[in-house]
Amino acid sequence: MASKKKSSFINMVVVLFIVSTIAATILAFVYQATKEPIAKAKLEKKKKAIGLVVPEFDTVYNPINNMFKIALAEGDSLECYPTKKGEEFSGYAIKANTSKGFSGTFWIMVGFTPDGKIYKTSVLEHKETPGLGDKMQKSKSKWSEQFTGLDVPNIKDTDGDGILIEVKKDQGTIDAITAATISSRAFCNACERAYIAFKKIEK
Repeated sequence: MASKKKSSFINMVVVLFIVSTIAATILAFVYQATKEPIAKAKLEKKKKAIGLVVPEFDTVYNPINNMFKIALAEGDSLECYPTKKGEEFSGYAIKANTSKGFSGTFWIMVGFTPDGKIYKTSVLEHKETPGLGDKMQKSKSKWSEQFTGLDVPNIKDTDGDGILIEVKKDQGTIDAITAATISSRAFCNACERAYIAFKKIEK
């Protein structure tokens, strides 16, 4: 009886090992098969977002190829994609993230004109609540349009906290999304982080 139990146990271990090996092989194959298409899709989305958030630019000066990172703090940096019109820089698209979203971290692209005004914004990735926080997307509502042309350098810091881009509940200038103040604050935070990075650019 003991020998039979031992044999059954060995058989189960062997079967489990074989199943695990097959599953791992399949997962590895799927990962390799989808890795490149996913990366390509993300790159195309990034390119599109850059084109949406900055003024017209010459494609000869490729912003993707000329990307550089701006350090905000140790271990924290943002990607900047500069654009040119002729010999002059026409804009700066900054990929900014925030961890203050209602459903965690999300990413947006913030475009600046050389004088520091926000040209436009575009949402890259988020997991905010459908019908509420997702209204920061232009396809869901016009809420983000209030950031278009925002003259950040000339915003008055009325509460003296050193933060310029805030919702009205925090003494700022931005109307929050109804019933989604956390998402609105997070979006403002991402834009503020992008502006801090913009100020570090050596013109």
